[in-house]
Parts: sequence; C-alpha cells; structure tokens
Amino acid sequence: MTRIFSGIKPTGHLTLGNYLGALRRWVEVDQYQADALFSVVDLHALTMEHEPARVLRLSRQAATLMMAAGLDPEQCTVFVQSHVDEHARLSYLLECTATDGELRRMIQYKEKGARAQAAGASVRVSLLTYPVLMAADILAYGTDEVPVGDDQTQHVELTRDLAVRFNQRYGHTFTVPKATHPPVAARVMDLQDPTSKMGKSQESGAGIVYLLDDADVVRKKIMRAVTDSGREVEYDRESRPGIANLLDMLAACTSGNPNELAGAYDSYGALKKDTAEAVVELLKPVRERHAGLAADPGYVDDVLRKGAERARGLARPRVDAAYRAIGLLPA
Repeated sequence: MTRIFSGIKPTGHLTLGNYLGALRRWVEVDQYQADALFSVVDLHALTMEHEPARVLRLSRQAATLMMAAGLDPEQCTVFVQSHVDEHARLSYLLECTATDGELRRMIQYKEKGARAQAAGASVRVSLLTYPVLMAADILAYGTDEVPVGDDQTQHVELTRDLAVRFNQRYGHTFTVPKATHPPVAARVMDLQDPTSKMGKSQESGAGIVYLLDDADVVRKKIMRAVTDSGREVEYDRESRPGIANLLDMLAACTSGNPNELAGAYDSYGALKKDTAEAVVELLKPVRERHAGLAADPGYVDDVLRKGAERARGLARPRVDAAYRAIGLLPA
C-alpha cells in the first residue's frame, strides 16, 4: 500500500484554507487509500519567536481538530512530531547531506527571514534548516506521496534531492517521495487580500475564516470580503482575484465548478451570501465534534500516544539503517 505523510504546523488556529487545502482530502481520500501518517509538526513552530504555552495549546487544538475533521485513528496514524525522536535524529544526518546554498534558495526562508529582519528580529538557524527537518519527517517513514499545498512543493523537491544524494553516497536507504496536490481549492486566499494565502499565523484575522469561528463570525467575515472593480461575476484569478476566491470557496464547499457557478450570479452580494452559508454548513459538524473531543482530553492523549508508538516503530529501523550507512558506530 502507498504510504503518505503530511503535517500541520501549530503556529496559529487552523483555517478554512487548511481544511479545504489539506484536511478534507486527508479525511475523504488519503486515510482510506494509503497507509497514512498525519502529524502535528510542533518542532517546526520553534523556528520563529514563540510563546511556549501558546505552542502547547495550539498543538493540542490542532490534533483535536484533525480528529474532529474526520481522521479516524483506526484508519490512519495521528501523532505529534516531537513525540517521535527519529525526526530529530534523522534531521542531523540530512543536514550533513544538504548544502548551504540549496537551503538559502528556499523561498520561504527568504520571505520569512526578510520579514524578521524588517521587524528588527534575529533570524534563527532553525529557519534555514527546517526544510531539512521536513525532509526527515517524510523520509523516516519510507513515504511515497506527500499531499501538500503549492507553497510547500519546493520543500518536497529538496526532500527528493536529499534522498537521492544520500542513496548515491551511502547506499540505498530512502524511498524518493513525490508531492501530490488537491485538485480543487488547494490555495484559499485571504478575504481582505485575495492575492495572499489565507494563513493561520497572520496577525489580523479579519480576512481569515478559522475552523472554530462561530457561524455569525464566518458570515460577517465573508460578507465583508474584498471584491473587485466592476459588477459582473466572472471567474478570473488574474483580473478578479476577490471574486475568484469566493467562487473557489463556494465550489469547494458544494463540489461545484467555479466557472459554472459564476454564471449563476448577477451580484457580488448574492455570491457572498451563498458562499457564507456554504462555509457555515461545511464547518458546523467539525465544530460540534471538536467540542466533544475537547471535553474528553484523555481520549485525545490516548490516540496521540498510540499514534506515536506506531510512528516510532515505523521510523526507527530506517533511521537506524541511515546511521549505519553514513558510518556511525552502533550503540
């Protein structure tokens, strides 16, 4: 069976973009068609200035929401990255395989590093090396496919390069994975800035629909979404990004086609109203299941403990093999 790995970083509250771009596919497709591992990748949250208590809180919330969205511990493995030591163990070996130049070419490093410097903050070494940790996350499990958004494709390509390089230098150890992309709504854009991705770690939440927003808040955010000049409802991501974003959301919520949906509307207001109601209905069961799971933290802890045990059992033999291959004395 094909093995897949993917993760969510606990740097903010999960959003509609996380759900439509990743979580829903994990729930509806991946956990049934593959040996699937899904992780809260909490070590990645430490690359920037952070509050420890907030990372802890968001890690638990993310794990709970992953299950509330429909990940079934009987069908897939749900765990927290830092609970499995093999991620950090393998990351160092891959740092010894990667080059400074290829890490500095990573787009996210350039963008996040520039923002940190503009704010007068220092840039942590972990921000430069975290794509190597991401590679370790993937390669430790013999992963075949990595379902990711467009913004993470470059990191999967780095993972492939590192796997090939390690195998050539030290003997075949790792499966070379490939990135896969959801066919619809892979990138949901910010409602107030439809040229930017709806990101969970942005400071202002006015353009972001969070999974735990109540229905009235969701409606208010979508009704206040930025639209484009003109009056016609057309699907054109280049010249009408605001309307295109709403049509993409509506299409993803209703299994429709954004181009076809555009022809059904003669006003922005009607499109916003229908999109808001579709999003509210989509998220309602997730919020309800989250409330139930949050009231039973012992169950969530048990799922994460068992998930980490299985993940550790899968990763340790491969990571041990990598240690032997690169020339380290067995313990």
